[in-house]
Amino acid sequence: MKKMISLTMRVALAVVVVVPPAPRAYPSDKEPRFSQLTMEQLNDQQRLVAEEIMKVSSIGLGGPYNPLLRSPVMADRTVKLLDYLRFNTSVPRKLNEFAILIQARLWTSQIEWYVHYPLAIKAGLREAVAADLKEGKRPASMQPDEVAVYDLCMELSTKHAASDVAFKRAREILSEQQVIDLIMVSGTYASLAMLINAAEEGVPIGKTPPLQPLTKEP
Repeated sequence: MKKMISLTMRVALAVVVVVPPAPRAYPSDKEPRFSQLTMEQLNDQQRLVAEEIMKVSSIGLGGPYNPLLRSPVMADRTVKLLDYLRFNTSVPRKLNEFAILIQARLWTSQIEWYVHYPLAIKAGLREAVAADLKEGKRPASMQPDEVAVYDLCMELSTKHAASDVAFKRAREILSEQQVIDLIMVSGTYASLAMLINAAEEGVPIGKTPPLQPLTKEP
């Protein structure tokens, strides 16, 4: 099992990735559904959560964090869950990021793809696999571990069940704990995508949304 990343290491990484809250990209004729919060606007309860977010977020208080902060207890618990699912999960980083990209593609969650695509490539996911997924295709050149993740995540997301074949393939590659963590990261990022889409959170101004709407399931 992967060793737990120390708080010291995460804080050190945060020096690189922390940026001011990024403004969101909205259609010019629409008002934002939730105005972008800044640290100065937050109450004490929100500020405590926001400080934790800023240690690890590459988009400041943008993306899902902006609407989440309207419910600070929920935000706090979600941030703690994401700390595990992103930094301490038992799932290998490449497969974990692949699972997140699958949800980003299914939900056309622009900010999830914008943030996690470079992380997936850095973790070892090949660009050809990501490119097929981005186009709404079943990736043609997946490795066996990627096939196992893709099939399990796609079946659970689109059929709301996992076939014996998909589950058996996943168990041949992953431990029981890894299967559970994989399912939970998929479900969590589906929830975040739902929140992002409902709030109409966009990519930072000046950046092009990376995803086109799907005409069919990948």
